[in-house]
Amino acid sequence: MKLSKGAHAPVPTSLLAVVVSWRSEHVVDANALLLDDTGTVRTDRDLVFYNAPRHVSQAVTLDQEPAPGTARLSVSLPRTESDVHRIVVSGSLDHGTFGDIAGLTVTVFAADGPVARFDIEDADAVAAMMFGEFYRREGRWRFRAIGQGWSSGLAGLITEFGVAVDDSPRRARTPRTADPFARPHPAAEQDARNERGRAAAEQDSGNERRRPGAHDAVPARTPRPTAEPSSPQDRHLPSGAPYPPRSVPESAPLGADVAGPSAHRGGAALPRPDFPAASPGSAGAAPSVNSTPSEPSAGGPPRMPQHVDLTRRISQPAPPPPPPNPGRADWHPDPEDPSRLRWWDGTEWTSATFRRTPLGPRACARCGNALRRKLFGGTAPCEACEAEIEEFLTHWHTRAWRVLIASGPQGEPWEALWASLRYQRIDENIGRTALREVGLSYVERLVTFAFADGAIQQDEYDTFERAVGELVLTGPLVEDLRRRMHRGRTLCRLREGDLPVVRTPGLHLDSEEKVHLDLVATHVRQLARGPKLTEGRLIASNKKLRFVGSGAGVEMPWSRVVSVHVEAGVVAIAATSARGGASFEVADPDYVAAALEGALRVAKRLVLTPGQRDTRSIAQEVKAEVWQRDGGKCVECGSGHYLEFDHVIPLSRGGATSASNLQILCRACNRAKGARI
Repeated sequence: MKLSKGAHAPVPTSLLAVVVSWRSEHVVDANALLLDDTGTVRTDRDLVFYNAPRHVSQAVTLDQEPAPGTARLSVSLPRTESDVHRIVVSGSLDHGTFGDIAGLTVTVFAADGPVARFDIEDADAVAAMMFGEFYRREGRWRFRAIGQGWSSGLAGLITEFGVAVDDSPRRARTPRTADPFARPHPAAEQDARNERGRAAAEQDSGNERRRPGAHDAVPARTPRPTAEPSSPQDRHLPSGAPYPPRSVPESAPLGADVAGPSAHRGGAALPRPDFPAASPGSAGAAPSVNSTPSEPSAGGPPRMPQHVDLTRRISQPAPPPPPPNPGRADWHPDPEDPSRLRWWDGTEWTSATFRRTPLGPRACARCGNALRRKLFGGTAPCEACEAEIEEFLTHWHTRAWRVLIASGPQGEPWEALWASLRYQRIDENIGRTALREVGLSYVERLVTFAFADGAIQQDEYDTFERAVGELVLTGPLVEDLRRRMHRGRTLCRLREGDLPVVRTPGLHLDSEEKVHLDLVATHVRQLARGPKLTEGRLIASNKKLRFVGSGAGVEMPWSRVVSVHVEAGVVAIAATSARGGASFEVADPDYVAAALEGALRVAKRLVLTPGQRDTRSIAQEVKAEVWQRDGGKCVECGSGHYLEFDHVIPLSRGGATSASNLQILCRACNRAKGARI
């Protein structure tokens, strides 16, 4: 809703944003005052401005870094205290006047967009302006567009609503951004109390108005006093124009406007905010400008002024800039003294520093001390550093193993491990050399755990590759482990239904039939006089399994196939009928069995969903328990390579997947054991 001066509109009782925008080089400071039913602030903490950008109730917050050409206040009406009846939204300028600003607009935004807009087109040459206000009416909130100016600036505006402004000469100020309303040190608080007492005494001596005595009648309500402006024009009101509190009749319609004093040079009536009815005997009279903030209100103790300092706080000096790689904790040249190094902990500069020493061929790269010469040329290692490094790596090595088995070579614990090495100024290559045996044991453990359920998932394969890369492991053992993981992942993908498509030009296929396997095979048939071997081709498609041989052939649709497994190096296929199965000798039985199992699962729609495990899966905590119990070695021969988890009682014989029924065997011992109990 577009509002004119004096108009008002309902707003939702929610979190709102008040955005002041303009088109000029000026800088407008947004302010807010939270007023009670007397039309004044309860305490000076009800002023929200650049030195106090957040109200204690979180009802109003000033955005200290708004977009260029804007000022922004966040107003949370649900958090507004019950004794706050109005929230005045105002603005001020340090240089220039609002008459010099073009395109001055105040917009109120709710969660679903703007709800009110006020274009201020006739702003006068004033340094402060009351843009509008939120006020309560019958349990709901409304916004009124006001647009009244104060030529006396922010000090005059906030004084009008009962804020005591500190206009004394400023003393030396601590260059620190702080809440101006924070409780001071007890000694400083006592000094301030004494100073306020002296100021009050001086003001009382020159006050011509007689204070109420013990026998004087006290009005039912004393308005909150305000400081007297130096002239009527300071409030930007015509000479002699009073500023009386106005009451809104109970019979007035919802949102009715109340005519107030003229507030601009043209003399047109400007609507003023609603005020409660004045006390009997003083209706229509302006509040006394000579009354001091220390006068008691009816039914309450004296309200001592807390002088608000409008001088902008001196911000802290900018912290030193971060190093080029701020996410890495390391030693870097100190921004304040380049001749030394300073520790950056990954988030901020610390106080830990050390002086860099000029390095040379005969100086220790770590401490800078001169190295001893060897008898036959060269220099000997620094004895002091060598002893320190050896002692540190003894504990660091144990800590590294705990980190590896807990979270692996990644994350904050791993980064902290290497940061501790850098803090001691130890070369990372020394640390990696010290971790080689630990790293090999860790990747062996990874591979063994991955093969425990006979399926290598993609995350397990990626974890292995990441560990090898992070630990910088090379050599024949690592390459063999990599080949095992790659083959295991390939077989797992085949079982999951990720099958290749083979072109077979000489084979007649049914419609929509795709061939996944076409290779040389030998059909094995067990006869009474012995096995009969037939050479031919084994062809597996998405619809059926074929064997084409010399003088014989087999064709089985997947609906007749029950299972596929490897037995004594032969691919055995079980079918629904007793004599419907078949056995084939192939060059790579594990690969062929995995491809046939994948084709069978796809045909029967038995493909495992991503992340699903079959019944052979072993829980991670069970694997860790068995590994710890058996010491990460084969229980038969003590080998630490090509390890596998073995069921003491096989699953086919009813064995359970538990720590008591599992053991670690090397590949040779596991194959020699077979399915024996």
